[in-house]
Amino acid sequence: MRRFTAFTIACLPLLFVTACGKSSSATDAGAGVPVSVAVDHRQPSTTLDSTFAGLSYEKRVLTLPLFSASNAPLVALFRRLGPGVLRLGGNSVDETTWTPGGAGLVSGEIAPADVDRLAAFLHAAGWQVIYAVNMGTSTPAVAAEEASYARQALGDRLLGFEIGNEVDLYRGKYRPATYDYAAFRQEWESFATAIRTAVPDAVLTGPASASHVSTYTVPFAQDEAARIRLLTQHYYVGNGQDPSSTIDKLLQPDPPLTAELAVLAAAAHSAHLAGGYRMAEANSYYNGGSLGVSDAYGSALWVIDFLFSLAEGGASGVNLHGGGDGPGYTPIANDTAGNIVAARPEYHGVLLFALAARGQLVSATVTGPAINLSAYAVDRSDGSTAVVLVNKDRAQGLRVSVDVGRPLTSAQETMLTGPALESTTGVQLGGAPVEADGGWSGAATSLSVSGTGTRIDLPPISAVLVEAR
Repeated sequence: MRRFTAFTIACLPLLFVTACGKSSSATDAGAGVPVSVAVDHRQPSTTLDSTFAGLSYEKRVLTLPLFSASNAPLVALFRRLGPGVLRLGGNSVDETTWTPGGAGLVSGEIAPADVDRLAAFLHAAGWQVIYAVNMGTSTPAVAAEEASYARQALGDRLLGFEIGNEVDLYRGKYRPATYDYAAFRQEWESFATAIRTAVPDAVLTGPASASHVSTYTVPFAQDEAARIRLLTQHYYVGNGQDPSSTIDKLLQPDPPLTAELAVLAAAAHSAHLAGGYRMAEANSYYNGGSLGVSDAYGSALWVIDFLFSLAEGGASGVNLHGGGDGPGYTPIANDTAGNIVAARPEYHGVLLFALAARGQLVSATVTGPAINLSAYAVDRSDGSTAVVLVNKDRAQGLRVSVDVGRPLTSAQETMLTGPALESTTGVQLGGAPVEADGGWSGAATSLSVSGTGTRIDLPPISAVLVEAR
């Protein structure tokens, strides 16, 4: 489990063996403060695979030539993360109209050609999709017609349908000021019934709430347990337009998130939902992100912690929202013609997580001085253990002794670095950036091992994936 350390070295038993065959100490730590990490395999929890860390886009991108099998750079960037889950929704889902006779690539309209193009992209990338239909400005009959076509065109690439977006914010926008959960539920059921009539095997998800966990998401899980497979919620750390939405805030523990995850996990468990719960839309700061924060290197370190926090909280996955090439959040930046501009810093953090997250989450406990370090571990099916360390301190390097708890024959590290937390360029993973075309020449570096341990020098503001076997 993640630990933000607040311990002293004096209470640490000499359990961690370094490559030199002796315990780490202040005298041999060089420039790094000595810290120890212990992996405990006894209580594995969440099973992780490449579907955990997905991406989310506004549905309006279907009217751009973005999700196309011929968009080789985007296909390559998706494939590099492994077979995953794309979610198409956002505010624009309630501002686009299903137009069965449309030509496609027309703003505000979703035509059969747009869905066909998406299907080809998903097959090329090896991903599935949570596909949202308009509830805010549409009708059950129109939504059912679109769902029927999408089911036929997408086939096994379709994971499920989402009905509307952030329905808890409809009041005063698409609906009168008196609109409440009871009115929403009645309306949602009319859409769900129409969709299920047109597509009997339709998998439904919901409610896609912006917040209001206790008044929308929790009762929805109980009330619609027989209709939905997956409970969905959205999460952002704060408002990107608020001056307090800084990098330093982003890189601190987030107690409200921990509390919310516990509530969502309990709701999904009580409702016996096969798919559990998923953060179907999330990122750093909402309203597009915070300039020089959401698009900067600090977001790469944040997203690693965020993804592992969700895994520790029992989520079945997350979809990181993005799209466009503005100064805010998006893991992958694209222009209006569908061209890929860059793999942003956040993408590099997601890729490090994806490289690690192939197995069962186990406990990783940090012992050392009060530093902003987090640690995670994953037991893989091939017998290896992945340990991820994130040092968010701006100035302090660390000498980390890792005890994997099993005899080791080899270990290697893949380091994530950047010039500064505020840097929007210069990020490297394994010594190389991920290019806009999806290319990446990064490589792991061998580590010395002794017994059950290895040692890593972790610079300030860096993260590392240690793969030990």
